[in-house]
Amino acid sequence: MSTEINARPVIAMDAVESSEIAAIGHDSETNTLAIQFPSKSGPGSVYHYANFDAEAFAAFKNADSIGSHFGKVIKPHPDRHPYVKVS
Repeated sequence: MSTEINARPVIAMDAVESSEIAAIGHDSETNTLAIQFPSKSGPGSVYHYANFDAEAFAAFKNADSIGSHFGKVIKPHPDRHPYVKVS
């Protein structure tokens, strides 16, 4: 499911140690989570997820496994966190 997010802010991202996710970032003004997925052929795709507040981002960033957290808490809930591919 892909739903437009009205504003697409430029979100600074930090690399993370995960085999499933390359980098993450958060914009607290728009409650937008940015995730860059890894790619074997250069920079991977970036997606923005809506309705992601600072508390949810802190839990994601500090999870024991960022990839597992994404798979259990974010990915299965596109109704709660609609997303759009931005690059």
